[in-house]
Amino acid sequence: MPFPKITKDSVSGDKDYIAPKAYPIGPFTKYSNNPILRPDPTVEFESAYLYNATAIVVDDTVFLLYRAQNPAKLSSVGLAWSKDGYNFTKYRKPIISATEPWERGGGIEDPRIVRDPKTKLFIVTYTAYDLFRARLCVATSEDLFHWTKYPSFIPGYWNDIAHDANGKHLIRSEWSKSGAVFNEKNKDGKYYMIWGDSALHLAESDDLVHWRLTNDSYYGNIFATGIFNAENKLIESGPAPIKLDNGKNQWILIYNAATIGGHDLPKDTYTISQMLIDYDHIRDGPLARLERPILKPEQKNEVEGQVNKVVFCEGIVQFKGQWFLYYGQGDSELGVATASVE
Repeated sequence: MPFPKITKDSVSGDKDYIAPKAYPIGPFTKYSNNPILRPDPTVEFESAYLYNATAIVVDDTVFLLYRAQNPAKLSSVGLAWSKDGYNFTKYRKPIISATEPWERGGGIEDPRIVRDPKTKLFIVTYTAYDLFRARLCVATSEDLFHWTKYPSFIPGYWNDIAHDANGKHLIRSEWSKSGAVFNEKNKDGKYYMIWGDSALHLAESDDLVHWRLTNDSYYGNIFATGIFNAENKLIESGPAPIKLDNGKNQWILIYNAATIGGHDLPKDTYTISQMLIDYDHIRDGPLARLERPILKPEQKNEVEGQVNKVVFCEGIVQFKGQWFLYYGQGDSELGVATASVE
């Protein structure tokens, strides 16, 4: 297919988009021909692993911004596009790569994308990793190929409280990850982001680019913690929330989770689930969440990979009458699961 040219006049979203009327979305079925994207050994920046893609529809085309790793495990963001949601053409250079001191060594991890409906800028949150600390950062673009980066907005005194594989607490200094952005203003006039990978936290913004914490205290800033067995080790934001068409300003957040084990899930299993949010009262936490994940590791490349027992989502789009949920398989390859729109 032709090389894509994106401008401020390019149209975002599926032309026949139908907002979901009820929570949850699904059920989802894994594509029988997964993985849809694999690392390319002839392209250095993605020659080892390719996974964890965010997704957006522009000009009737699905674009994936995926995490790629070379043999040194330096992460970059690659770009691929498709007219059917399954078969993708790759751009053979990274579109976001490590250039800043806080990115060197580990690189650019796990992008999540939205588009500002006013300025038409694409907004990506990503994790900058310098082999010592993970820092949540923002980058902007007009065309998906050229990006302007902004340093992490999380203050240096922030200490994350994580859990190890046995459930014991770990303190991680200056550690932050994973921002899922609402691209619609709240009734208070601010945009919100749900972020974090030990608990879910909140940040607010006037312009989708410059962010600040809603509360400087770790516990005062908590939006949600894990309450079910599947999420008792980790709970991490997924792609941008999806607004329901039910007259209540409610949104669905797809999120990732990990467990210390128990019931039907072995220790360190990563799964994907959904929660319901009242955006008018976002500081009150989620209204509901599913008791059981919508996806869990089952296929061979999900059970065995760079990291075993992992499915992980950062991208979902509605396209041609289906939901396409893109997810990493074993931190090694990329798969997709689909659900009917109606």
